Amino acid sequence: MLLLGACSAWSLITAGVHDGRPEGVLLAVLAVAAGCAAGRICGALLPVAAPGAAAVAGLGLVATTPGLAASPQISAPLGHAGATSAVLTLSAGAACCAAWAAGTPRVRLALRLLAAAAALTAAAVGSVTGVIACTAVLLSSLAAGRMRHRGLGIAGLAVAAAGVTGAVWAVASHALPEGLTTALEGPLTPHRVLLWRDALGLARHDAVLGVGPGRFGDLSAVAAGALPPDGKPHSAPMQLVAEQGVVGVALLAAVFGWVLFALWRSPRSTPVALTAGATLTALAAIASVGNALSFTAVSVGAGLLAGVATARPLTDGGAAAAPAVRTRGDRDRLVG
Repeated sequence: MLLLGACSAWSLITAGVHDGRPEGVLLAVLAVAAGCAAGRICGALLPVAAPGAAAVAGLGLVATTPGLAASPQISAPLGHAGATSAVLTLSAGAACCAAWAAGTPRVRLALRLLAAAAALTAAAVGSVTGVIACTAVLLSSLAAGRMRHRGLGIAGLAVAAAGVTGAVWAVASHALPEGLTTALEGPLTPHRVLLWRDALGLARHDAVLGVGPGRFGDLSAVAAGALPPDGKPHSAPMQLVAEQGVVGVALLAAVFGWVLFALWRSPRSTPVALTAGATLTALAAIASVGNALSFTAVSVGAGLLAGVATARPLTDGGAAAAPAVRTRGDRDRLVG
C-alpha cells in the first residue's frame, strides 16, 4: 500500500510541475488496490471458487464485450495486442490457481480445461500474443507442481520480466545490432518502435520528472500522426519514463518486485504462488510491448490475482500456524 501510495503521490507531483493529467494513473492505482483487497478476502474465504469465477468472468468479458473503457478514453476498443491478451492471460492464471487449490482431480481437470479454453479463445479472436501467454501460463503452472522450493522460480520470473523490459529499452535506444533490431521491428511494428524512441526523446528533457502524466500524446509527433491517435507509446515502461521520469519507472519496478516478494512469502502452496507469479510476469511482458495497463479491467484483474495468491487461509491456528500450513500445503500438492 505504501508503494501504491507513492505511485499516486509521484503522479500528482509530476502533474503539478508540468500541468499534467494524473487521472489515468490514479484510476489504475485505485483499481489495483481494490482488486488486491477483494482478492485477499475472497482468496481466504473461497480459494477455489473465487479464482475460478474470475477466470470465467474474464472469458465472458472478452467473448461478449466488443470494447472496454480505457481510461481516460471512454470508447477505446479492446485491442488484440494489449487488453484482450492480458485479460485472457489473467483468466488462464486464475483458473490454474483454482486448480491447484482444488481438492479433487476432477475439479482440477475441469479448471485446467478452463485455462486451455482461454488459449483457444485467444486463437479465436486472433490474438497471437494471448495464445502464447496463456499457453506459457498453463505450462508454467504444471511445472510449478514439481518445484519443492519457490525461491528459484520467483527469481527466474524476476529475471524474465527484467529481460523483456531491457529488450524493449534496447530496441528503443538503438542498443542492439542492426540486424537484430530489424528482425524485432517486424513483429513489434515500426510505428510502435518509433513511439518508444519518441518516449525516450521526451524523457531526455527531464529525466527525473518527465513531461507530466497524460502529456505524451500532446508532445509526441509520432503519436499525433497515428490513425486513430490514442496518445500512448504502447509500453508501460516507455510511457512512465516519458511522463514521470526514471522515478516513475523505479516505482513501477518496485511494485512488481514487492508482488514477487509477497508471493515468495505467501502462505499459499508453492504451485499457487508460482502460477500467480508466472501469470503476472506474462502480464508484465504484455504491458511492456502494449497498452494493456490503460484498461481498468486489466488492473483490477492483476490486483485480484495477486490478492488471491497471497491470501492467508482461514485456520484455527491463527497467524502462528501460517508457516506450517504453507509447508504441508506444498507437500500435499506435490503428492496429489
